[in-house]
Amino acid sequence: MNSIPQQIDQLISRARKAQQQISSYDQQQLDNLTYAVGWAVMQPDNNQLLSKQACAETKLGDISHKIQKNHRKTLGLLRDLKKIKSTGVIAENKALGITELARPLGVIGALVPSTNPIATPVNKIINALKCGNSIIVAPSPRGAAVFQKLLSYIHQEFDKIGAPHDLVQSMPSPPTKEATNDLIKKVDLVLVTGSQNNVRAAYSSGTPAIGVGTGNVTTIVDKSADIATTAQKIYQSKTFDNGTSCSSENNIICDVAIYDQLLQQLEKQGGYLLNPQEIEKLRQHFWKDGSLNTQLIAQPANVIAKECDIQAPENTTMLLVRGGEIKADNPFCKERMAPILSLFTSENFAQAMDFTEQLLLIQGAGHSLGIHTSTKNDQQIMQLAQKLPTCRVIVNQAHSFATGGSFNNGLPFSLSMGCGSWGGNSIDDNLNVQHYMNRTKIVREIPTNEPTVEEIFSEYFAIQPTK
Repeated sequence: MNSIPQQIDQLISRARKAQQQISSYDQQQLDNLTYAVGWAVMQPDNNQLLSKQACAETKLGDISHKIQKNHRKTLGLLRDLKKIKSTGVIAENKALGITELARPLGVIGALVPSTNPIATPVNKIINALKCGNSIIVAPSPRGAAVFQKLLSYIHQEFDKIGAPHDLVQSMPSPPTKEATNDLIKKVDLVLVTGSQNNVRAAYSSGTPAIGVGTGNVTTIVDKSADIATTAQKIYQSKTFDNGTSCSSENNIICDVAIYDQLLQQLEKQGGYLLNPQEIEKLRQHFWKDGSLNTQLIAQPANVIAKECDIQAPENTTMLLVRGGEIKADNPFCKERMAPILSLFTSENFAQAMDFTEQLLLIQGAGHSLGIHTSTKNDQQIMQLAQKLPTCRVIVNQAHSFATGGSFNNGLPFSLSMGCGSWGGNSIDDNLNVQHYMNRTKIVREIPTNEPTVEEIFSEYFAIQPTK
């Protein structure tokens, strides 16, 4: 049997040959590759089977929600890409004498998490193929088998259009850390969605890498918000796929004047407020030695309650916790990937901002935050964007649907959120097609545009004190 480095070398060699085979593809042929992958997952029977298998094997999330996610995220991405040019001349500025061409990156290595073993790799595969790259996916061990099934569907679609299978490959099963570490040193670009250990490994691999950050979404509910609508959106977002999304709300900071109203509305949506004794039971069971209990994450709220010996109603959809003191050793201030929602109250908007910043600095800096407020409160929204360490301010929306792109906002459809320098990332945008291409610029001579010293410094000189 070949050694792991030999296996990885063979994968990459095949990927390079496949990429060379499509080097002459025009835009329509590249687009057809994306449609092939999109239909491989969106074909209803395929989607249902994949979603069932994903939940059965990872023990994470909800089947019906995964079906929705696979369909909508893929449909939205294909909509985003439909009119984008990704080969040949993509921009021309005659005034500057610059013509810009899109070129492939080469062989991409993509690390994907068990929480989204279908939607995340599909997003990366489609973006990679749109730009003429090949891609090798490194699934998590729990998501490896379902990815192999997805891969078989993709290759079936490739056969219909005469595309080489080796454009999209998977790591040898079962995936190992040794193999993944070898892969990230040998590909042309590494894309990492998942654990921060993997992100750090990619950044230190010597290969160009794009990693994304940790979520821990905090959402402010201002006293001017529509309380019933806000509660419904929080419920829809927090419970979707049992809270697996990094964009799912974890912390709500509510103006104290409307706390009782918001709590009542959350309870109408199936929220159950834990008493201090129940909070302690949840703390002891849901975290083990400071880490999330992998047997309880991404489970329905009533299942978590039973496992923690909490007597919640059977129809409970969310476990609501008074968050307590905001400090780094309080687990209810951190990401939990489950329908568990921490509630904090503030005396005013300034205090809400302060609490939000504290929570982001504990975990989730750079990712995103939300606010529910009157549409007239643009000043509040601007303050959040100007002062807090966040790359996205989501306004009056169900956060987990909105952050990764939605049909009613303008963000690119993605399952990987860059968090900028605040989150230790090289990008601050949703990972999207623009990150999957090299750009070559043809630079032509233009009329000289050289200013005088006076033209540059006149305003600066004007403010200098006279001698």
